[in-house]
Amino acid sequence: MLGLMQDRPLLITSIMEYAALYHSDCKVVTKAVEGGIHRTTYGEITQRSAKLANALAKLGLTSGNCVSSMAWNTYRHLELYLAVPCMGSILNTVNPRLFPEQISYILAHSESKIIFVDLTFVPQLEKLGDKIAKVETIVIMTDRANMPDTSLDNVLCYEELIDAEDDHYDWPDLDENMAAILCYTSGTTGDPKGVLYSHRSTLLQTYSSCTKDSLGVSKADVIFPIVPMFHVNAWGTPFAAAMTGSKLVLPGGDMTGENFYNMIKQEGCTISLGVPTIWLALLQYVSTLEDDDFTSLPIENFVVGGSAAAPSLIENLETTFDCSVVHAWGMTETSPLGSVNRLLAKHADLSDAEKMEIKVKQGRPPFGIEMKIVDDEGNQLPRDGIAFGRLMVRGSWVAKAYFKQPDLHILDDEGYFDTGDVSTLDPDGYMTIVDRSKDVIKSGGEWISSIDLENVALGQAQVAEAAVIGIAHPKWQERPLLIILPKPGESPTKDDILGYLDGKIAKWWTPDDVVFIDEMPHTATGKTQKRDLREIFKNYTFPE
Repeated sequence: MLGLMQDRPLLITSIMEYAALYHSDCKVVTKAVEGGIHRTTYGEITQRSAKLANALAKLGLTSGNCVSSMAWNTYRHLELYLAVPCMGSILNTVNPRLFPEQISYILAHSESKIIFVDLTFVPQLEKLGDKIAKVETIVIMTDRANMPDTSLDNVLCYEELIDAEDDHYDWPDLDENMAAILCYTSGTTGDPKGVLYSHRSTLLQTYSSCTKDSLGVSKADVIFPIVPMFHVNAWGTPFAAAMTGSKLVLPGGDMTGENFYNMIKQEGCTISLGVPTIWLALLQYVSTLEDDDFTSLPIENFVVGGSAAAPSLIENLETTFDCSVVHAWGMTETSPLGSVNRLLAKHADLSDAEKMEIKVKQGRPPFGIEMKIVDDEGNQLPRDGIAFGRLMVRGSWVAKAYFKQPDLHILDDEGYFDTGDVSTLDPDGYMTIVDRSKDVIKSGGEWISSIDLENVALGQAQVAEAAVIGIAHPKWQERPLLIILPKPGESPTKDDILGYLDGKIAKWWTPDDVVFIDEMPHTATGKTQKRDLREIFKNYTFPE
């Protein structure tokens, strides 16, 4: 017997309509790409989204077609987030930090005939030239006064495009399983892979992120996503903010510690999200200010993801701002939230040091995500916090296949996706990333975690960034090489670094050498690019 309840589809449209009806006066603040601060509301955003949908329909966009964007976190990008999926079309958010060949590949693979681009990225499109010949219309996301001279063909002005349209659009009734947003992986190996989110998966992920044990977004919050909207939907925060009616603060293209600090202070931000390099930039900026008391700022939670946060980073943020640092983990294939680190009630009486041992973990999966760890033969390993193996996940917002790659089977027999991470699971369900499977160092039949070594090294006062890679060794197979980017004005020595590590790691984990570089390579998502480091040090040999 079936239940007798209404069956309403789970659609992004419902988030937009709810925001228009119940949060119409709630604020959306943007550090504009053109300069200055732009202020609007969810009511105005949803009206402009309807205008945008009418304009896109006149440009020939139909259900199932892709529209691409190369844009920062701005109110105009939010309008695309709402209009395109709710029309029944697909928004393909292109990461402009990718290589030109990857960008042209994504535009061709997604079959996008329309692309929306912020002023910052117009020169990138110009350089692509004939490689984007199949793009028929380019909309520059600005007003007429700021339109640039460009060699691009078939260019339209965003504000002129939507100003000519009506602010009412008959949003269609859609199947909740229809595609909504297309995000491509950063392509660290091979071409980028497309992950195609549905309305249903997006709404379920949004519900989950708003729960108290996850991101805990509510109407009382002011949410400041520094993680870009071109990177896994800014971790879902645009939809979470619209669903709850929280004030949304967007940094635009100004990715400086000064801008982050000013927006947090001036707009009263309570939650901010970003990768570790973002928070290092913020800490570096506030260290230059004469006022050394920042504990009165309204910030309550810094959410850190993308790569592991070192204990020193967590401690510095919490001490400087009198707030909590929330570790999170996810990936493009998990929409992205796969785990969030919140302390349990039983942890309340632990010492600060004991709490830190928990905070450095990547957290517990929310309801809707399942995890297991397996060995190389696929055998499930115990959840004892000691055994480590390949991290496998499944859930209602986890990918089951890649876009246009039907022959690539990415799930095991139980429907779990192999994340490529090596992890532990403890009895309380906390997951800890030990390493990426391709980054773990195999020394004498034992594994060394490059992440753990890096996190310890980051505690040394002269170190800005640290990376560890494995170097071939005639006896041990591989040994760790520690690569250090010193803080500005600092000149640590090898002995300084190794002396600091002594007693903090197992003796046999001690790097066989320490080298110093002037710039650390990063991926398009802000992680350390170890592929580049391996290329730089491919001919390196350890000193005898």
